[in-house]
Amino acid sequence: MSPPSRRLQTKPVITCLKTFLISYSLIFWVTGVILLAVGVWGKVSLETYFSLAAEESTNAPYVLIGTGAIIVIFGLFGCFATCRGSPWMLKLYAMFLTLVFLAELVAGVSGFIFRHEIKATLNNGYKNAVIKYNGTESKNPVDTIQRNLHCCGVYNYTDWNNTKYFQEKGIPVSCCKDSDNCSPETLKDLAKAENVVYTTGCFVLVSTTMENNLGIIAGISFGIAFFQLIGMFLACCLSRYITNNQYEMV
Repeated sequence: MSPPSRRLQTKPVITCLKTFLISYSLIFWVTGVILLAVGVWGKVSLETYFSLAAEESTNAPYVLIGTGAIIVIFGLFGCFATCRGSPWMLKLYAMFLTLVFLAELVAGVSGFIFRHEIKATLNNGYKNAVIKYNGTESKNPVDTIQRNLHCCGVYNYTDWNNTKYFQEKGIPVSCCKDSDNCSPETLKDLAKAENVVYTTGCFVLVSTTMENNLGIIAGISFGIAFFQLIGMFLACCLSRYITNNQYEMV
């Protein structure tokens, strides 16, 4: 048993560590909510683009959603473990922070790597989507992208000239600047269509949108991941102080 004087000296240190760790755990809980929100946002906002590159799509949004949900739960566990002052619970909390750190690094690296490989993937995916386009799907990714990004075709609107759909119905209505000015006859004539449809191709716009959004996901993942290092340090220090000094929390 440690001398009473030593125990009295270490009590303020443990109380200080406890205060910092509780504060950290609350912030940790908030980061879990942020990760969950970013994951859902990435999944929803990039769903159309992921569908064009399904074979090589990144799982980063799913990793963030799962990690964020678990963090929300274990953030509360961290507060409970700190209040109890249980060494084994604090060690378990530190181990969980380590796993979260690794999971977020995986998500961040995945998003970062995919961000640089996305042009070749989307180029092939979008070309195939345009060639196979039939206009019958209610939520076709090609239509969604052309409407949202105000573009037409892969590199420009004339790409539709080489498709089966153009031979039958012309350029898709989703390329129109104003659907009221797009008649079937106009859409079947490239020269006339030039004045009523978007002439800019979608490939550059889609790849830029994906790169920017995945860059945001990767940046947030890396930032929050390294934040876990603080929690690991605090949890390990508090556990060690309690164990070494045989301090019992009231």
